[in-house]
Amino acid sequence: MTNTLEKFAPRELRELYEHGFDEIIDVRSPSEFAIDHIPGAVGRPVLDDTQRAIVGEIYTRQSKYRSKRLGAAFVARNIADILEHQLDDKTQDFRPLIYCWRGGMRSGALAEICRQIGWRPSVLSGGYKTYRRLVVNYLYNGRLSAPVILLDGYTGCAKTAVLARLRQLGRQTIDLEALAKHRGSVFGATGSEQPHQKLFETRLTQELLKLNLSMPVFIEAESSRIGKLNIPPVLWQAMRQADRIVISAPLAARVRHVMGEFAHLRQDRNKLVEIIERLRHYHSNSTLQEWQELASTREFESLVYQLITRHYDPKYKRQSRQRAHERIGSCEAQDLTPEGIQRAAMEIERLV
Repeated sequence: MTNTLEKFAPRELRELYEHGFDEIIDVRSPSEFAIDHIPGAVGRPVLDDTQRAIVGEIYTRQSKYRSKRLGAAFVARNIADILEHQLDDKTQDFRPLIYCWRGGMRSGALAEICRQIGWRPSVLSGGYKTYRRLVVNYLYNGRLSAPVILLDGYTGCAKTAVLARLRQLGRQTIDLEALAKHRGSVFGATGSEQPHQKLFETRLTQELLKLNLSMPVFIEAESSRIGKLNIPPVLWQAMRQADRIVISAPLAARVRHVMGEFAHLRQDRNKLVEIIERLRHYHSNSTLQEWQELASTREFESLVYQLITRHYDPKYKRQSRQRAHERIGSCEAQDLTPEGIQRAAMEIERLV
């Protein structure tokens, strides 16, 4: 069995990830690059966001000819800056892959100058749109055949930490919360802005293409949405059909673990009160007022205890009744110290 999803991943997509070029250059604007880009690409825009908007405005309202002329002037100046300050250390045999939105003027302009220098550039046919089409076809039309095992359990059972320890032990894992920069609940924001859905899908595709299909992959049980991001069908369908291992731990240990994981919220009581307000749909006014008072008076341990026992545990029980996963085992962690997490990971290894 090969270590790639041969049947479901287009050969061209894998070749982009395993390219032999000296550099992949993305010449689109910074905002386009931020939304998504080919992994490992370096942003070297030949039109910045303001210039691109100006050219587009002139194209729409005035003249196609004038927009092209002004665009060419912008591109020429920006390419000169790229050559002088960004590519000045490249040797004579420099071999980049260059792409823009559709493989047109922007990538073609830089590639032509590179050829005149004596470098050996290639232009990605169809540009970023070609790459994105390959990713969408894989994630939305493919099927993941590697066996998936979900780590399930109540809030605070250190599932993410156990997943990380399993990776350290050499097991295949996918940390969806790390890819999404979100811990998957109303309190799950990590302080970093979540990536765009397209960039999340690019990063997930990278992880999936690394899998050895003959070995299980461990994933933390999640809903189909992590923060503002959706898990694409190729993985979500596999997760829905996956076996699961349920991790449990004493309530006091869970409270301490959650206190540590969400320490950043203790520094911003206003943010904490704001998040609690989002639970209004699920709880009475008196309950929310009680929780907000605990947050305002910094009684965080009591607050976490209340949230676990009155919100998250009942929610988990309701969701568990709806799941069709087969339970292949359970792992009881006596404590959630680093040593306890290590023991839990090793127990899960034995179960599998």
